[in-house]
Amino acid sequence: MEQKMERSLQAFTADLAAMRAGRANPSVLDKVMIDYYGTSTPITQVATVSAPEPRMLTVSPYDVSTLGELEKAILKADIGLNPNNDGKILRLAFPPLTEERRREIVKDVHKRAEEAKVSIRSMRRDGMDACKAQLKAKEITEDDAKFMEKELETLTSKKIREIEEITNKKEKEILEV
Repeated sequence: MEQKMERSLQAFTADLAAMRAGRANPSVLDKVMIDYYGTSTPITQVATVSAPEPRMLTVSPYDVSTLGELEKAILKADIGLNPNNDGKILRLAFPPLTEERRREIVKDVHKRAEEAKVSIRSMRRDGMDACKAQLKAKEITEDDAKFMEKELETLTSKKIREIEEITNKKEKEILEV
């Protein structure tokens, strides 16, 4: 159960990292795929993505001939960034977010956090059901069942606290002007 909960937490963290906050973050391009010699390939495997300035990303392809494909893939990904092609690298300028847009992003963060919490609670329920089934089948004692249920409760509380901490951190990052 702990491993499943940890994977869920990692997925939530990765999901938040890909959200655009106002500051340039290379993980925004993690899900962008490029058609590279007939194969759909993540942009990070065909180019170096870096953030030289707080509001700018640069994409330096390993093979300059893929620059046009990179530009098309970023535009097609619809992440709200327009690439500026200078023939060698792509520059992606992050426009400052409006207060209204920041609030919308924060709402989305809270929605995703709640989904992650529901996922963790669902895992707790599955663990409790498995524990009760083992108790009913006389595979474990009543004391063992109570201990396992207490451990599941503790683990669930810990993971939900971690989700809340990550959410608060992301909210501060988004609302920071």
